[in-house]
Amino acid sequence: MQVIDPHVHFWDLAQGNQPWLEHPSPNLLGDYSPMARDYGLRELLADAGDIELLGAVHVEADAVDPLAETRWLAGLADEGTAPGLPNALVVGADLSRPDAGERLAAQCLASERVRGVRQILNVHADPLYDYVGRHYMGESTWRDNFALLARHELSFDLQLYPSQMPQAARLAETHPEIPLVINHAGMYVDRHGVAGWREWRDGLRRLAEHDHVSLKLSGFGMLDHHWTEGSIRPLILEALDAFGVERCMFASNFPVDGLYARYPAIWRAYAEIVADGSPDEKRALFVDNARRLYRL
Repeated sequence: MQVIDPHVHFWDLAQGNQPWLEHPSPNLLGDYSPMARDYGLRELLADAGDIELLGAVHVEADAVDPLAETRWLAGLADEGTAPGLPNALVVGADLSRPDAGERLAAQCLASERVRGVRQILNVHADPLYDYVGRHYMGESTWRDNFALLARHELSFDLQLYPSQMPQAARLAETHPEIPLVINHAGMYVDRHGVAGWREWRDGLRRLAEHDHVSLKLSGFGMLDHHWTEGSIRPLILEALDAFGVERCMFASNFPVDGLYARYPAIWRAYAEIVADGSPDEKRALFVDNARRLYRL
């Protein structure tokens, strides 16, 4: 089985760049202390087993110093473990900072593999699910700096909750020149009653109205620690119905989702859910869309 994995995370704890891993405190992931160990190319390839990685995209891992993270990752790609991996980098940047423009330029200079930026935006009334505690998309400085992504030909990985999707759709409408990639199937978080499903479903469809918005089908274990093929199937099929095969891609979110399932099990669940698709459709979901969207 051949895949391009467009959402992986690496870290070297000796660098001290991920303090959230050095002192794990249970959150929406549950007890994530098993992740508090070095994770890089060797570990990913070992976890992959018989899944053949044709490529991988590294997404920032909440580093204290995002530029140092990028420089370290650029060095990994030149090592002998798996030359060229990761093929592309989605780097961290705080777009609310006055000097965000300079920091974006520095990130692009740090590696020719930089393709996009992620700044986690998740805000939730329940502290268990709240990541950042502020509504970045509503801040004028953040929006002004978001516009700078176009200057560097960068996409933006959009990690948010369904309640934030209407605001994100307005951002997409304002900036059709900046590709947006929704992380983790839109993070369907409020699962008690039909209202949460409708908010997620309708939010996805509103975002899908914009042709430059795409979706990663990933991260299902973060909000469903005991997921099964049956429990994620309705989400995947609904997302595919909203965005179409041409704007969706499967991803592992490893090692985070390694808390809940082995790497091959995740990919084989995806494959089973779309088993009735045509060869071209499956190739798009597992390989081609990631290659195109991240310019591999």
